[in-house]
Amino acid sequence: MTDLTLMTFAKDPATVLPALALLSHRVRVLPLDAASLVKMPEDTVLFIDASDDLASAKTICSLLRASGLTTPIILILSEGGFTVVNAQWGVADVVVQTASPAEVEARLRLVCQRDTPQVQADQHQRVTEDQVPTGRVRCGDLVVDTESYTARVHGRPIDLAYKEFELLKYLVQHPGRVFTRAQLLQEVWGYDYYGGTRTVDVHIRRLRAKLGGEYEHLIGTVRNVGYRFDPPESAKAGRGRVQPPSQDDPQTQDPAPSTASPRKGKAEEKKSNDSDQ
Repeated sequence: MTDLTLMTFAKDPATVLPALALLSHRVRVLPLDAASLVKMPEDTVLFIDASDDLASAKTICSLLRASGLTTPIILILSEGGFTVVNAQWGVADVVVQTASPAEVEARLRLVCQRDTPQVQADQHQRVTEDQVPTGRVRCGDLVVDTESYTARVHGRPIDLAYKEFELLKYLVQHPGRVFTRAQLLQEVWGYDYYGGTRTVDVHIRRLRAKLGGEYEHLIGTVRNVGYRFDPPESAKAGRGRVQPPSQDDPQTQDPAPSTASPRKGKAEEKKSNDSDQ
């Protein structure tokens, strides 16, 4: 039995893809919005209803890719929807609303068999790249030691409170994946915590301050969704576009003499002309 998730705006979800009701799989129904992404398990096959709202369906596909999730997507389309769907949507397969149970079952089977080896390979690669001996998690210049509860950036220790460390550790262990404030509150603070999601914002702000201006961009904000840990390579690329040049960089000091030199030359030239007259 395969775990299935159906995202739709339909008042009667059974009418979106009637064949699903005739199969022996467990199907959960969620609204077609970004908040539903954190409610579904990772080991599910996601059916997205694009029969009535192609724009919303495409937005969910884009958010899913940006969050780093490897959940396979099967897009439910009307006949007219096939003209706009392309590889940039990032879906594993498409199916029409009127598909038979046998067709839906076959597409499910092919999607699961096609994606499972790739998911396992991605997970193995992530473990071999990010995990180092003695319980440490390394991501570029940042090393988080889960046994000694210490964190270092470029060899420099960071003074973190317990929850700040737990939050940083959780984000680093899931690089590139987007988490909502509610999800971080649940995963880091626990189910029995009664505080509001504002707590997450405060701890994120403190973490960024302690990482310093050079590394604060490691913790990125996804507008209207939540936070994620950006690997150092992408963070450095982002900083390269906005960080002002260093005053110690000789390349930034060269223009000063070069701009002053012409003004000085013109003044001397005028003085020379006056003396000649």
